[in-house]
Amino acid sequence: MTEIENTAVLGAGVIGASWVSLFLAAGKNVSVHDPSAAAEASVRRYVEDAWPTLEQLGLTQNGDPAALTFHADAAAAVEGASFIQESVPERIAIKHALYETIEPALAAGAVVASSASGLTLSEMQLGWRNPGRLVLGHPFNPPHLIPLVEVMGNDRTDQGVVETAEAFYQAVGKVTIRVKKEVPGHVANRLQAALWREVIHLVKEGVASVEDVDKAVWAGPGLRWAAMGPTMLFHLGAGEGGLPEFCERYSESFNRWWDDLGVLHLDPELSDLLAQGVGEEARGEAPEALSARRDALISAMQTASAPLRRG
Repeated sequence: MTEIENTAVLGAGVIGASWVSLFLAAGKNVSVHDPSAAAEASVRRYVEDAWPTLEQLGLTQNGDPAALTFHADAAAAVEGASFIQESVPERIAIKHALYETIEPALAAGAVVASSASGLTLSEMQLGWRNPGRLVLGHPFNPPHLIPLVEVMGNDRTDQGVVETAEAFYQAVGKVTIRVKKEVPGHVANRLQAALWREVIHLVKEGVASVEDVDKAVWAGPGLRWAAMGPTMLFHLGAGEGGLPEFCERYSESFNRWWDDLGVLHLDPELSDLLAQGVGEEARGEAPEALSARRDALISAMQTASAPLRRG
């Protein structure tokens, strides 16, 4: 793949601004489109705040935070860009209107990747005359810190486009997975939704407080999950016998636990219960301060683990 130098980010909310920061850190030229009059100031402030963390992660060797332009017109933003990250609000009419605007202006061979988490690729493709250059490129928030990107194409995607998107993401420091079948929520969101459902069930049933269930994750299996996925960890959990022995030992226990997992829907009453619990857990700390602490922890973990990942 020829190295991509010119990129565009469409939609400059929290996700879009984070993508801008990462692309700039990787030495890319970034053209930004957002209809908000406040977008430019907001993005520049976001980049300035994110840059020290990106430096700490070793991602700014080729970076230039000044390689940034803003465009009121989406078609102008994508002109000459080889990779476009679309992060506009997840309302299908908004996305389709944007695609109709940019499709005639795309450079030959340009790839458009959508950050969509709740919409499917096939839904978004309906907004194109020729959707062959569109892929799913779903990040985890914030994209400049969390490596994961879920990439997906389908039978309407041009040959090689998914591979081009994966190579670009990997070149800017991301870790990609290939989504092979379209399901709501893709992969990682479904995993966290399954965990959160049981979090809510445990709180609702009075088994533990919101704070203690959160603590059970970050001080317990969350540490292991940050190193390896659950299946590999269970493979290691039975010694030389590996996963077959683990399944033989613990199938009865897991089946019992699965049978007892909660089945529920988030409603206003549960939302109020969770809000009260997380308010107690925050102990008056503002969301901005909590976010800064989250980012510092993620950065520290990423920095510490990078040499082992490379090994």
